[in-house]
Amino acid sequence: MRFVYLTVIIFFVSLNLRPSITSVGPLLDIIQTDLGISGVTASLITALPVFCMGLFAILAIKLNNCLGMEKSLLIAMSLIFVATFFRMFVHNSFLLFATALFSGIGIGIAGPLITGFIKKYFPNNHGLMGVYSVSMVIGAAVASSFSVPIYERMNESWQYSLSFWSILAVPASLLLLPLLNKAEKSKDTQPISALFVKNKRVTLFMAFFGCMAAIFYSLTAWLAPIVQSMGFSHSQSGLILTLFTVIQIPVSFLIPILVTKTGNRKIWLLVCILLEVIGIVILLFHFSPWAATIFLGIGAGGLFPLALLLPIQEAKSIEQTISWSAMMQFGGYLLGALGPTFIGLTVDIFDNFAPAMVGLLIIICAMLVTVLKIGNKTGHGEHVNEGIH
Repeated sequence: MRFVYLTVIIFFVSLNLRPSITSVGPLLDIIQTDLGISGVTASLITALPVFCMGLFAILAIKLNNCLGMEKSLLIAMSLIFVATFFRMFVHNSFLLFATALFSGIGIGIAGPLITGFIKKYFPNNHGLMGVYSVSMVIGAAVASSFSVPIYERMNESWQYSLSFWSILAVPASLLLLPLLNKAEKSKDTQPISALFVKNKRVTLFMAFFGCMAAIFYSLTAWLAPIVQSMGFSHSQSGLILTLFTVIQIPVSFLIPILVTKTGNRKIWLLVCILLEVIGIVILLFHFSPWAATIFLGIGAGGLFPLALLLPIQEAKSIEQTISWSAMMQFGGYLLGALGPTFIGLTVDIFDNFAPAMVGLLIIICAMLVTVLKIGNKTGHGEHVNEGIH
């Protein structure tokens, strides 16, 4: 029963890490028109949470030291709940950005702590990382799937549609409460400055994660508007965005298993990158967006869990794993936040999505370079002996 209880906590906490972001995409042009904002400004609704996910990944370590993992996770869920719920009352861009900011802080705190939670309660079962990644994809899929139907049901109020997803934080918070009495503060009292890793491998992980996140969140924010620019309706574009996220559910679960069985991480990373290239090219030349979305969904679904596994496979201790994960997400999400903004800027300048698609192909090429350098090393060489300074 305890195994099931703790697994359910991982599921519900992880479920909250994407809906406040992915619920925006299908409604982005409606929000943009209603608030009278530009493409760059609209992109900040997605870019701000992603930026915060990176910036506050380091704060997660500090909170863990001061309050303990369980209390820190409860604080994160509370931030996500409040920020998402108050979107119901948003009537200007400033307040909308404020909700994006605080939901991003909550997500940024929770991300590295879930890795630590799995390490603490399931030290010999890395398979629970699959629950973490799949739960995030499910949350993203559900939010992107039902944002438009909820918008239509709630008198075409995008505010109510966005705020609806605060409900997911309630069970996550309630499930964490019984653990608070048993929570312990971390024995690792390193200052935040000590967490900056002088390690070439971690720098590579960060660069790879940044490219991966830039592509993923660009597609999350702009795939629906791209499809709409090709003549598809809001409902159809919402279904395409749903397809993008739903495909990732089985892929994000199966790819890590295949990597473990084959022992060849590099080949699976390259396959996922190739699929993303094919998907972007299909969109660029206005072929079937359904086919493009299948390729993009499989590529994105494989790349994210493989990115999460990199520190686990190569770090030598639990503490090092958590620190490396925090640093990878810190730099990676900060870089990733630039993706949606870049798309918005190119759309404002060129008034079409073709330059943005070319830009995404360039980012994918940069990601390919990092993957070739990362290779198949698994933490047994000298590269992991560099310390945390």
